[in-house]
Amino acid sequence: MADHDKETDNVTGIDTTGHEWDGIKELNTPLPRWWLWTFYLTIIWGIGYSIAYPAWPLLSSATAGVLGFSTRANVAADIEMFKERNAEVSAELASADLTEVVPGTPVHDFAVAGGAAVFRSNCSQCHGSGAAGAKGYPNLLDDDWLWGGAVDEIEATIRHGIRNATDDDARWSEMPKFGDILERDEILATAQYVLSLSGSETDAQLAAQGEELFMDNCATCHGDSGEGDIAQGAPQLSDAIWLYGGDLDTVVESITNARFGVMPAWGQRLSEADVKAVALYVHQLGGGE
Repeated sequence: MADHDKETDNVTGIDTTGHEWDGIKELNTPLPRWWLWTFYLTIIWGIGYSIAYPAWPLLSSATAGVLGFSTRANVAADIEMFKERNAEVSAELASADLTEVVPGTPVHDFAVAGGAAVFRSNCSQCHGSGAAGAKGYPNLLDDDWLWGGAVDEIEATIRHGIRNATDDDARWSEMPKFGDILERDEILATAQYVLSLSGSETDAQLAAQGEELFMDNCATCHGDSGEGDIAQGAPQLSDAIWLYGGDLDTVVESITNARFGVMPAWGQRLSEADVKAVALYVHQLGGGE
């Protein structure tokens, strides 16, 4: 590219820029007036917008704008508006005995709808968005409940949590680490017997040896036939539902090192109405007793 003196194009009558590429000269065609004025107007509009509305970022906030507009404040106002509209039914839910809340009533419908939102925000991270649980986190859709699946029992579990150090009324039980009590071969035999209770394929000879060990060490909590004990959160061992897995290695690990799942006390974090709402929501999923 080479620079030349400006000249007037003979065809268009427009001056060139003085630039030329491979014999092609660039015309200095002026911008259309309508486009130019539109461009100037957008600059003026942008300056006016940045003065009137929040626009420029600062270290810890942003310029507020002379109109004081805030989408955050608008959302907060909407939330307060709906809280006021639902105040009566929310208060009724907060003071309700959940065992007496009838499905299909305004209180129940309000609780289930609100409880679904509470569940998604606070519970789905562990129990899954559909409440089907995961390894170490109970499935809330089945009938296997460690601490009881009646609606008032679910409420108590949500309110106080499980094995946490923040609520004196938390559900509490602790399985011993039998790795400190039994020998390795005794643990293997006990695991074989535990698996036999649910009809799993086992080593019959080892399972027979493990029966006495089970009766001496495990039956107090899990029952003689592995039926479990809801009152102390001892799982049923005679069904096909396993919280951590039902293969031999996992059962051996559970017996050796025990399990100690912890759930927060949501009564310390949620409102009274929210606790009851999520309890009713979980109960109506179908697994509650």
